Amino acid sequence: MLSFESDYTTGAHPAILQRLAETNLEAVSGYGEDPYCASAKEKIRRACQCPEADVWFLTGGTQTNATVISTMLQSYEGVVAARTGHVSTHEAGAIEYSGHKVLTVPQHAGKIDAGELERFLETFYQDGNHEHMVFPGMVYLSHPTEYGTLYTKAELERLSDICRRYEMPLYMDGARLGYGLMSLQSDMTLADVARLCDVFYIGGTKVGALCGEAVVFTKRNTPRHFLPQIKQRGALLAKGRLIGIQFDVLFTDDLYWKISRHAIEMAERLKALFHEKNCQIYLESPTNQQFIVLEDAKLEKLKKQVAFSFWEKADETHTIVRFATSWSTTEEDLAQLAELL
Repeated sequence: MLSFESDYTTGAHPAILQRLAETNLEAVSGYGEDPYCASAKEKIRRACQCPEADVWFLTGGTQTNATVISTMLQSYEGVVAARTGHVSTHEAGAIEYSGHKVLTVPQHAGKIDAGELERFLETFYQDGNHEHMVFPGMVYLSHPTEYGTLYTKAELERLSDICRRYEMPLYMDGARLGYGLMSLQSDMTLADVARLCDVFYIGGTKVGALCGEAVVFTKRNTPRHFLPQIKQRGALLAKGRLIGIQFDVLFTDDLYWKISRHAIEMAERLKALFHEKNCQIYLESPTNQQFIVLEDAKLEKLKKQVAFSFWEKADETHTIVRFATSWSTTEEDLAQLAELL
């Protein structure tokens, strides 16, 4: 089966597996208190150009979102997200399970519009009954978005400015951050993300690691006693080295960026292939996620030989599906898909 189902369906980059094997019999302290985690944190701080950043390693994306959001919000606060945001749709109510409401605003190709966010906040505080309502306590966005689209630096600067004025943290879900920053259309760097966001995470699971995400607090704003709160939420590994080693490898010799750039190169070729085969493009994504519209009969035939993801129904006879590239996508994969199409 040829797979373009997602960017985490294969294992880990060989360099990570090699390093895990090399260090396998070393006995080190647990829960992230080991030299590999310390080394990885320092490399991430340098990459972010943020020496004061506080870096933590958590097990996965949903656990990270739930942990960061629930520990930074007051009990009466919710998190503002686009209606198509990951925490709004594909996390099984993990945020609501923590006791916090997801407050949704309109989406535009997956993105939050700063003007609409500002009006949403103004409307809330102008309501004479707002003390009886769920307060907007944080803004959540993902980069890339669920539709593989990107925020420009100017858009992120405006969102950051609004959050500063309303004294709300701006949180970026970076599950695919490498692919966003290495996109040919990106005008942002990791340093820009660290400067403009109060907290974000660097995705490992979807960018070459077996598992794990690196949470970065950039404004000396880590919640008090964060470690036991991570543990309470099931996001802390006793063998913390497993994540630390992976990020230490990813941030050595620019491997994280090389992996991400490769996936983008494969996605651009994939997009060109879809155009060549006269496939209907749902939107022109500049990242590793590509969305096309397939007639249902053709979809049923193709999925017998190719794995891809259902996204949403376009109409009664057509479906929007997603193809994703990753560090492990090869030119041979694309050639095989071309034949099948």
